Amino acid sequence: MLTTEYVPGAPNWLDLGSPDTDASAAFYSAVFGWDFRSAGPEAGGYGFFQLDGKTVAGLGPLTEEGARPSWTVYFHTPDADATAKAVEQGGGRVRVAPADVFSFGRMAAFTDPTGADFAVWQPGETSGLEAVGVPDSLSWVELYTTDAAAVKAFYGSVFSWRMNDVQMGPELTYTLLAPSGAGEEGNHGGLMQLPQENLDAGSTAEWHPYFEVSDCDATFAKATAAGATVLIPATDAPGVGRFAMFLDPVGAAFAIIKSAMG
Repeated sequence: MLTTEYVPGAPNWLDLGSPDTDASAAFYSAVFGWDFRSAGPEAGGYGFFQLDGKTVAGLGPLTEEGARPSWTVYFHTPDADATAKAVEQGGGRVRVAPADVFSFGRMAAFTDPTGADFAVWQPGETSGLEAVGVPDSLSWVELYTTDAAAVKAFYGSVFSWRMNDVQMGPELTYTLLAPSGAGEEGNHGGLMQLPQENLDAGSTAEWHPYFEVSDCDATFAKATAAGATVLIPATDAPGVGRFAMFLDPVGAAFAIIKSAMG
């Protein structure tokens, strides 16, 4: 369960890198009712998705050479520079060195040892997203990986996450992630090994967000009508909820869920 009481290791920011920010703003407005607000001319096209006046995500143009459209998950860190060192020591790569974002905070972007991109946010004036865990906002983050054992060791060394394996089927192990010291309700995400057939089809390691919705099927219909490509149709996961996964019109992966307890 995500909350805005951010602790080290918890997701505290999320943004979309898009080759067409106007199209992306229009798509997510149609699906979730978000409004887009520019951060100003000095922000290089970056801005904020808002829901009822609260920031629920960021949006900006692709800035890294060769970058693909994607959602980037940021995790809270009290020291971005120390986290960058831990990433390198753990076998990851620093893609964007720690840097201040005006007076709002300090960020850095990394790639884990299996190729999945992620980032960290060290709060300054901005602690993180202003709404999470409510309908039409971030409620879960998930890592598809090519080597579950390797990334568990990596993220354990970088963030000291607590990790619990759950058998979801005879051949599927899902690992629940939580900040160290958090209780069962502190789980913020999960990771799973990509099946061999996905790897054979060219799937690569990546993080993606889940957005809580009040009606999975209604939101599914909005997303497909607005141009999303269906990856996983609306599906019931017993004890978890009803979810679906898409590529948005620019090719960024995201999922929606009506949580069983939501």
